[in-house]
Parts: sequence; C-alpha cells; structure tokens
Amino acid sequence: MKLECQERTRHDCLRILDGRDTALEPLRQSELVVVGGTGFVGTWIAEMVAALNDGYQFGIRLSLLSRSTDQFSNRLPHLANRADINLIKADVRQLGQFPMNADWVIHAAANPDVRTHASNPLDTASVIVEGTMSVMRTAERLGRLKKLLYLSSGLVCGVQPASEKGLAENAQGAHAPDASFIYPNAKRFAETICSAARAQSRIPVLVARPFSFIGPYQSLDTPWAQTTFLSDALRGHQIRVLGDGQVVRSYLYGSDAAYWFLRILTAGPSGDVVNVGSPVGITLQDLAKEVAINFESSPEIMFNTAPRSAGRSAQLLPDTTHAENEYGLSVFTPLEEAIKLTVQWHRMMQSNQARI
Repeated sequence: MKLECQERTRHDCLRILDGRDTALEPLRQSELVVVGGTGFVGTWIAEMVAALNDGYQFGIRLSLLSRSTDQFSNRLPHLANRADINLIKADVRQLGQFPMNADWVIHAAANPDVRTHASNPLDTASVIVEGTMSVMRTAERLGRLKKLLYLSSGLVCGVQPASEKGLAENAQGAHAPDASFIYPNAKRFAETICSAARAQSRIPVLVARPFSFIGPYQSLDTPWAQTTFLSDALRGHQIRVLGDGQVVRSYLYGSDAAYWFLRILTAGPSGDVVNVGSPVGITLQDLAKEVAINFESSPEIMFNTAPRSAGRSAQLLPDTTHAENEYGLSVFTPLEEAIKLTVQWHRMMQSNQARI
C-alpha cells in the first residue's frame, strides 16, 4: 500500500486517540483476538492497535483470524508484517488454532454483503449461527478471558417507526421469517446464543450493534449507497441513486468505529448491548451531493436508476444515548470530513494503482 495512504489512516487513528488513549488502558500488555479480523472493522482495529503500540507503547498482541489472511497480507503488508500482529487462517466454525492466552476477544465474523445473503442464505446463516456457537465454545476454555464483544447488527431492531428519531437498544422489531431477511434474523439468534453462553458458562460477553460505516478499507465493489456513489464519482461517471433518494441513513467513520468497539469491549459490563453508529441522519440524495462536491467537475446525480429494494426501511438510525452517557462516546469525525478523507484516500490508492 502506498505510504501516504498508510500515513492517512495512522493520522486518523492518532487524531481519535489524542486525549482519549487513557480510556483504553485495560488493553495495555494484553492479548486481543479479532475473529473475522480482515474485513473493514478488523482492519481498522488493527490500525488502531498499531497506533496504540507505536504512539503510546501499549504492547498489545493482536491476532486476526479469518479465511482471507492471504489477501490481507497481499493488500496490507504494513499491518500483516508487524511483529505485534499475528494472522491465523481459520473458518470461524472451526477454531482449532485459537490463541488460548487471549484476554480480549471481538467476534466480527460475518459477511454483510446483501448479494451473498441473497445468493447463499444458508451459508450466511451457518457462518453467523454456527460461527457464534464455535466462538462461545472456544471462549469456555480461555482461562484469561476478561471480555468478549459480539458484533451483531443494527438490522436486528427491525423497521424504525417514523415517529422515532433513532432505534434504541431495547427496540423490539422483528423481520419476517423468510430468506430475504436471513442476515438480521441470524444475527438476532446469535445474540440469543451469546445470552445463553453468559447464563450457562458465565462467559463475559456483551453485544455491539453496528449501523453503517464509511472510510478507507471499505471496498468500492460493495453494493451500499456510500460505496456506489464514491465508485461512480471516482470513475468519472454519473452518481446513481436508487429510488428517489429520500431513504435516510447515517455513517460513522472507520477510525471512530474502531475506537468505539475497543472502548465498549474494555469498559462494558457483561450482558450490555450498545448501538455503534452516528445518530445524525442524511438522505441518500444529500449524501450523493456531499460526495459530488469533493470533485472539481461535480458529477451529475441520477435518480430512480433502479426500484428501491422491497422491505428496505425509509429510515434506519441508531439511538446512541447509551453509548454517549455510559461510555463517553460520540461522533469524532463529522460526515462531511469523513467523506472528504475517504475520497482523498481512494484517490491516493487510485494514483498508486495507475503507476503499477
């Protein structure tokens, strides 16, 4: 990866850690394992751990377990080749090489791509449900385990009522029991498995419910609004908006999200459930405009390029009152800055690839 891209993500982490590093003191000289650790979340956690170790001498030993360690090594040698980061190739459903001295575990293994959910719903459910069972069985044998954080999804809360500003952790919505909702329904059941493991085996597990993110390391091939808009603009195309652009979402920057997860992991009590995301909503129409203004020749925005997906909520925002009040968390990177930083990073990557 291009040096200036590495410097960009390191600066993002140090910016978040400035004055906040002491809140992560429990991680000092400990062993952290991220299951499903080579995706967007795992990569940002690796960047944050590297910043803590280099900038604050935390001495964290990080293991990233994933089926995609080879690709990770090829893409991100600045992380993969670090002495304090260990890559372990494993399927979450078969954790034979799990580091048994782990103090902290983050279970983030699941593919959020809706195309995979539609084309292979049974495998989607298997990875989420059987994978979570595998992690809990492994956790039973970890003698030094302090806390285990399961990354669920904000989608488990169901449809957000028009009268609500955001979905709280105790929202009781549920999706229909059909294949199109396999991902949120499997995530909801995985939360039940976590609760059962806590009750039966006294595993200190808590749940984070991620909403939408934005930032470097998010593949532009994914079918989400923010990545589609960025991909269109970076290629010099018109920005395509599905439907009329009035769907409302919110976006938390990658380095913010990594800090949130580490803070919740180390400070949260067993059994807690915490929303992770920005409470500030934006219509997809306005998101497209925010992306467009980062380009000299502002791309045209096209609406109704495809019908809106059936069952897609008009609004999906987290209520982050709990995260703010109990964990001192907030949005550190405003969306306008998050979009600007993401565009800059992808441009640098694009420039680097053009010279190879």
